[in-house]
Amino acid sequence: MRKLTIAALLASTVAFAQTDSLEQPYEYKFTIDKELAATPVKDQAKTGTCWCYAMTSFMESELIRTGKGEHDLSEMFVVRHNYIRRIKDNVLRRGRGNVYPGSVGHMHTWVMKNVGLMPEEAYRGIAYESEKHNHDDLSNWVKVINSTAVEMKKPLPAEIVEGVLDAYLGKVPEKFVYQGKEYTAQSFRNWMGLNPDDYVEITSFTHHPFYQKVMVEVPDNWDNEKMYNVPLDEMIQIIDHAINNGYTVAWDGDISEPGFAFQHFVAVNTKEDIRNQKQLTAKAVEIPVTQESRQVYFETYQTVDDHLEHITGIAHDQDGVKYYKTKNSAGTERNGTGYHFLSEEYVKGKTISIIVNKNSIPKSIRKKLGL
Repeated sequence: MRKLTIAALLASTVAFAQTDSLEQPYEYKFTIDKELAATPVKDQAKTGTCWCYAMTSFMESELIRTGKGEHDLSEMFVVRHNYIRRIKDNVLRRGRGNVYPGSVGHMHTWVMKNVGLMPEEAYRGIAYESEKHNHDDLSNWVKVINSTAVEMKKPLPAEIVEGVLDAYLGKVPEKFVYQGKEYTAQSFRNWMGLNPDDYVEITSFTHHPFYQKVMVEVPDNWDNEKMYNVPLDEMIQIIDHAINNGYTVAWDGDISEPGFAFQHFVAVNTKEDIRNQKQLTAKAVEIPVTQESRQVYFETYQTVDDHLEHITGIAHDQDGVKYYKTKNSAGTERNGTGYHFLSEEYVKGKTISIIVNKNSIPKSIRKKLGL
């Protein structure tokens, strides 16, 4: 009896030790290798406008880089004009356009080039009772006026479109005063010194030829704009060269992945579901990405276009694995500092496109692209 008791005790001790070992928490720890200046994290709240928040943050970092200082630019000014564009586009497409809030990065530079920019203090974009943005009602009204125009088979009067946008975002001032000087949207953009033609979109897919401008088939690319297509290793070279030479990068990719763990501030290319784990017990095993596997992800809908963020740095974890420090637009209440780290394999596999200043691209690649 005594032997059985001791044996049982030993077995239970071993089992407890094994369980305790398995349940030891694992934490990704990062060391920053290169970090660039960025403005404070913002919260897009209940809007589908991550594309604009990422691009606005990107442009704000460009202003810091070029010596203009730190400025808070208006996202909703750009969102408003993007809605006007897409409403017209949807009518021309007989109702087959994309009237949802999402877009891709170049739609920000289109507004910047063709309309201008405004500071946040001149156009906050909230004309309803709310501390934060909430576009639930606005999105519904946009759908209603779009479907009505298609049903009537004629363009919407500008007054109707402007009226809906005014009701939710507020009227746009023709002129405004900023830091003691009066501006229009165009003169403010010019004073910022931002040249929309300096910014190019880069992608990497084998169903299109490399070193040409191609149209990437994602729903949010509703204006069918073309992007420069390069091999995967060169896309990574472009990101690294930009960061290491003082330029940040706007990133468009897929975050609906089991390895995108918002609560752990990390995204890795894995089949393990760490997204829904409150506590990690081990480091996730990453799947290496090749040009071929990346293509399979895209063609089988494993990589989709659902979020834009702003890459501001390069880091490595405790095992020496490379990551990109990335600024999100979900505020800081639920996301710590508002930043997280995308592994290089994640970026290889889950990137739809990036936007960079063309001057940040390695000269050898620029030559291939004719830039």
